[in-house]
Amino acid sequence: MFDLLKTSKKSQARLGILHTAHGQIQTPFFMPIATKAAIKSLEVPEVKELGAEIILSNTYHNYLRPGLVVIKKFGGLHKFMNCDLPILTDSGGYQVFSLSKMRQIKGDNITFTSYLDGSKHILNPKKVIDIQVALGSDIMMVLDECVGLPAERQDIVNALVRTSRWAGQALAYKKKLEQKNSTIKKQLLFGIVQGGDQKDLRQRSAKEITSLAFDGFAIGGLAVGESNKIMYQIVKYTAPLLPENRPRYLMGVGYPENIIEAVKSGVDMFDCVIPTREARHGKLYIWSSSFPRRRESRVPFSGSFYKTINITNAKFAKDTSPINDQVLKNYSKAYLHHLFKTQEPLALKLATMNNVHFYLELMKKIRMAIKQNRL
Repeated sequence: MFDLLKTSKKSQARLGILHTAHGQIQTPFFMPIATKAAIKSLEVPEVKELGAEIILSNTYHNYLRPGLVVIKKFGGLHKFMNCDLPILTDSGGYQVFSLSKMRQIKGDNITFTSYLDGSKHILNPKKVIDIQVALGSDIMMVLDECVGLPAERQDIVNALVRTSRWAGQALAYKKKLEQKNSTIKKQLLFGIVQGGDQKDLRQRSAKEITSLAFDGFAIGGLAVGESNKIMYQIVKYTAPLLPENRPRYLMGVGYPENIIEAVKSGVDMFDCVIPTREARHGKLYIWSSSFPRRRESRVPFSGSFYKTINITNAKFAKDTSPINDQVLKNYSKAYLHHLFKTQEPLALKLATMNNVHFYLELMKKIRMAIKQNRL
C-alpha cells in the first residue's frame, strides 16, 4: 500500500509511493480541494494536466448536498464528478466542530443543524464510515474532534479521549463491513492524532492511535490558531512517533513554507484551501525572479523563493508580462486584471490554474530536492 523509497540524508524528508484503488501517487504530495465535489472553477482533466495525482473532497458537505441518494445512484463520487483520480475524503468532523453553535455531543453522537435548511442530522464514527463507503473514497478519514488553539488542557484531553475512542469504533466497524463487501477493503482508512499544543498529549494520542491497524496516520488539530513556530515544533516531535512504513498526513496545512518545514520533519501528504480560496480574491502565487525555472535545478528552499501579488491592483492594468511562464504564458497580467475588474468568470479559472499549478510544481521540486539530498 505504501512504499518508502528514500529518506533524505539532510533531514527526515521522505520519498514514497502510495497505492490506491484509483492509482498510485508520488509522495510528498499536495491535494487540491474539491470540497463540494468540484475544484473551484476547474474540471478534473484540467487539474490532472496541472500535475495533480489526487484530490480531496468533503464528507460533511457531500452528505448534505447532493446527499447519499444521489451519490449512490451514480455509484460513488468518482462517477458523479467524472473523476478518475484517487479521492481522499475528510470525515466532516472539522466542519461540525467549527459550527459549535449548531451542534451537540451526546455520547458518541454529534447532533448538528444543517447550514443549508436547518434540518437536524446525526454523525457518529460508524455513520461517517457509511457515508464515505457510499462516496467510494480511496482514502477515508475517521471522525475526530478538533480543538482550536489556544485551548484549556482539559478540553484538549477530552477531545483526545473522544478521538481515540471513535478511532477504535471506526476501524472495527470498517473491518465488519469488509466481511460483507470485499471492495471496501480497497478503501484505505487513516487515523488522526490530536493533542493540541501539549507534547505529552501528542505523545499519548500518537501511542493510542498507532496501536490500531490503520493504513495511514494524520496529524490533526494544527493551523487552528497557533503560530508557525509552535506548529513546526509539534510536527517535528509528532511525525517521528508515526510508523515509518505508513503515509503521514498533515491536515489543512498550508502555506508553501509550512509545507517545506513539515516535509523536512517527515510528512508525506498535504491539503489546504489556500491556493483556490486566495485565487478567488485575485491573490496569485508566483516564483521569485531569482528562482530557478527548471525542475531539476538546485532549488534554494529558503528566503523568499516565492511571492504573492494582488492582480486587482492598479499597477497591473498595463502589465504585458505573462501571468506565469508555464501554463499561463499566453495570458498577460493586464488581461487577468481586466477580467477581475469586469467580474468575468474566466478570471477565477485562470487565477486558480496559476495557484494550483504553483503548489503542484512546488511538490515536484520538493521531491527532486529530496532525491538529491538537498532538502
